[in-house]
Amino acid sequence: MSKENAIRRAQVYGFLADAFLYPRENWSEDVALVAGIVAATGLPITCFELRNSARALQLLAASLADLQAAHRCAFGVAGSLGYETEYGLPHEYRQSQEMADIAGFYRAFGFNLGGQRRERPDHIAVELEFMHVMALKEAYALETGIPEHVEICAAAQGKFLQDHLGRWIGLFAQSVAHNLNAQQGPECHYATLAQFAADFVQADAARMGIALNQPALDDVQHTPYDADFSCADCAVAGLGEQGFIRADMVRNP
Repeated sequence: MSKENAIRRAQVYGFLADAFLYPRENWSEDVALVAGIVAATGLPITCFELRNSARALQLLAASLADLQAAHRCAFGVAGSLGYETEYGLPHEYRQSQEMADIAGFYRAFGFNLGGQRRERPDHIAVELEFMHVMALKEAYALETGIPEHVEICAAAQGKFLQDHLGRWIGLFAQSVAHNLNAQQGPECHYATLAQFAADFVQADAARMGIALNQPALDDVQHTPYDADFSCADCAVAGLGEQGFIRADMVRNP
């Protein structure tokens, strides 16, 4: 891995981390730039065709208002699609264990969540942001020429993809697509973005020699409800139900 490629990977992870939060800026303006960066990495990703497909042209033309509406359509006001520990854990006690493991990765590398408004450690945007930071750390280690630091950064990224982000990002992409299909709504930009994110993470893991377990959505159950991780204290929780993937899994917060 060269320093330049580590920086390119960091740029893509950073773009994705920002794009999955509720949009305050028009990230679609950066899509063509990101496509060029992905091509320069040499990773074999073909799903994010940004110059020739009708879907790509629609995404490139999206306004900030379009993206905000699409985000609300895809994720609602209190949805659980974007949280790792909502997928497939056998009981609610494992949720706190997995959250602690994720937080342990963050603490080990000085990645701190702060601010009055922040997401849970297992949110898709936070996990992508951690990979962004780790790719930058790897680039710095390559620049300074300290092999031990390069090895530590690379190993941590591979382990995080294998144990966390890579374990569920395919389910996340399937969930977004399934949720939008169930609503029978208009084509949503976030289905395209989620599939791109899944493909990018899977290709990045393959580059590291990491084999990811990629279960089908129908084979994964919702993690049993745990009040400690509910949306009960959220000001918008009363505006709607906390939805998951399929209609038979919808539950109240």
